[in-house]
Amino acid sequence: MNLFRSEEHVRRWLGDRPAGATLPVTTLSALAHAWWGDRLASDWVPHARDSNQAILDRLGLVGEFWQLP
Repeated sequence: MNLFRSEEHVRRWLGDRPAGATLPVTTLSALAHAWWGDRLASDWVPHARDSNQAILDRLGLVGEFWQLP
């Protein structure tokens, strides 16, 4: 994972390489909270694949890169 200050910075860093997935840091934060927000609960159990996919979908993280196996 790399953090960049702007889309222009991403383009300069990529050069001629193909771009991967990018997302705003606010979306990354929302993803982390949704994915791990309950991790310290005493009754925590791992999320099911469908639950995790729903998190991605709800945050607008769609497309081949964001499809869980």
